[in-house]
This record gives sequence, structure tokens and C-alpha cells, in this order.
Amino acid sequence: MRGRPLRIALIASNRHPIRQPFAGGLEAHVWHLANALGKDGHDVTLYAAPGSDPDLPAAFLEVPTLDVSDLARSDVSMPATAFLHDHHAYLSLMLELAGPSAASFDIVHNHSLHYLPIAMAPALRTPLLCTLHTPPTPWLESAMTVPGGCPCTFVAVSRHTAAAWEHATPGPVAVVPNGVDLTAWPAGPGGPDLIWFGRLVHEKGPDVAIEAARRAGYRLRIAGPISDREYFATRIEPLLGPDVTYLGHLPQSALAAAVGSSAATLVTPRWDEPYGLVVAESLACGTPVVAFARGGIPEVLDDRSGCLVEPDDIDGVVAAVPRAVALSRTDARSRAADHCSERTMVDAYLDLYRRLSSAGAVR
Repeated sequence: MRGRPLRIALIASNRHPIRQPFAGGLEAHVWHLANALGKDGHDVTLYAAPGSDPDLPAAFLEVPTLDVSDLARSDVSMPATAFLHDHHAYLSLMLELAGPSAASFDIVHNHSLHYLPIAMAPALRTPLLCTLHTPPTPWLESAMTVPGGCPCTFVAVSRHTAAAWEHATPGPVAVVPNGVDLTAWPAGPGGPDLIWFGRLVHEKGPDVAIEAARRAGYRLRIAGPISDREYFATRIEPLLGPDVTYLGHLPQSALAAAVGSSAATLVTPRWDEPYGLVVAESLACGTPVVAFARGGIPEVLDDRSGCLVEPDDIDGVVAAVPRAVALSRTDARSRAADHCSERTMVDAYLDLYRRLSSAGAVR
């Protein structure tokens, strides 16, 4: 480890525990970052939903709960309950970081999608680094553009995402691509079937993958959390059968085994992926990828590790499947090692942590 150990606060979602099986790519990212930093000898404290992985080498900050009185609940200004609970949780956290815990950390690293960590950053004595994991949202834009300026330092998970946010951030947005633990996503032997994995929601397009796999003449396995039950019940479940199977929401090791034993991965989003973590995870397993060229995906995938297809072009996916299956699994794994490794990501963040904490000490 270079330099002294750092005291790092990681802010994640107050709704989703940071544990397997992960609710989504953001939760997986925070778990891997916290795990790697802790194993490197840094003092990591994690703010996330109750039930997060107790085996992480990290301490946990409590998520405060709010019991609204009947009188307050009946007021015309009462917002949606989930919104109020989120607001209370992050308000309490930021007041803790600005008050009793003001001297407890060298850096605060925000991964949440809530506006309060950014809006209340001026109250902190500790530098705040914010990773932008999503396209712009109105609440975050509001927090970034208030009069007086925003003291946060922003990084994005891809050049695509950085460009999408630059109109709202106080300065240039650096890029730190998400990384995958190559030991947790080992190279697999391949197999006869295709796979699609991720959150089962309309914007991720698993129904597109089903159509493409059937037209290409391949069996398809699907894995991931059912994040939209109505969508799954109406658009996915009726399509299941001998040639399309749902494996469930798998723990990471089981998912890696399924990906590594597949001929290729289909990535068929209807939206612009901010990064495309499933692409990196698939390549780490040596499994080539056929993907719509949306968002940050073209920054991860090259022509030796997969096939990029014009967005929404199902005919293009069908035609690309046999080409991808024929690609070298060794080349796919090498692409992940060279461009998507967790070590590269962690080192980039540590460099930022040290630079920002040193600048903060000068102030």
C-alpha cells in the first residue's frame, strides 16, 4: 500500500443493502470498492441500508428511521413516505458528518443518487468526492447548480456519462471506469447457450434478448433480480420455455459460473448505459459479448472481445451472435484485464482521495 492508511466514508443507498445477491450494478460496485479498500488496509466506513454484508472489512453507519406523527402525516404537505424516509436518512447522515464525525474521515465518497450529500457538501470539513453513476437527474442538477458554487469533486464511470453531466458540474468531470475483481469473475470454459443478466426491467431489454436468441437458433439463460414484477409477469414469464430459462437472482459466484459457461452474453438495453458493468463482468469470464452500442458500452467492448450493434437493431444482434461465439475467449479475458480491472479502478480512486485530502488539509 502506498502512503498512510486513509479513513474513508462511502455513502451508498439507504434502501438497498450492500450484499449479495446485489440489487444492481451500483450496489455491486460499492461492495467491491469497500472490500478492496478494506483489504488494502484502509479504514472504511459504509453508509448503506441495514442488512449489508457483515463480512466486509468496513464499519457501518446507522441509517436513521423516521416515525412521522399522525398529525404530520395528515398535513397537506406530507410527501410520499419513501421520499420522506430518504430525505430523513441523508439529512441525518450529512449532519453527522458535518458535526460529531467532522474529524473522523480524510475523504467522503458519495455513490448515492440522493441530492442531499451534494447540497450539504459546503457544511463538511472533509472533501467530498461524488461518482456519477447515472444520466442527469433533476434533483442532482439542482444540488449542483445552487448559487455560491458546489465544492464537490465529480468523477463519472465513463466518458459518455461525464459528457452528459458537464453542463451541470462546476468543472471538468474526470473518468474512473468501474472495475471488476478478476478473481471473482474467473475465466470459464464456455458452453452451448447464450446468457443475459442484469435487472429485469423494461429499459434493460431482456425481452429483446429472448427474441434475438430464438431467431439466432440458440438457447438463452436469464439471470437477475425481478425489479419490475409487472414487466416480468407480462413480458418475460410468458416467453419462458425449454429454450429460454430463468436462473433466478444468483449470488455472485453462481452468476460468474453461469456466465463463464455460456457461449456469449447478450446486452440489449433500451437506454444509454452509463457504463455497462455486465459487459466487463462477461469479458472477465472470457465470454464474448453482443451489445447495442449505447452509452458507455463502446468504451468497454472492442472488436476482439465482442460485437457492437446499432441500438434497437435486433437483426444486427441475430447476425452478430455467430461472429461473437467464434471469438477468442482468451482475448475477451485479456480485454477485461487490460481495461476493466478492479485494481486499476481502486488505484485511481486512491490517487484522488490522497490529492483531495491533502488539499483539504491545506485549507
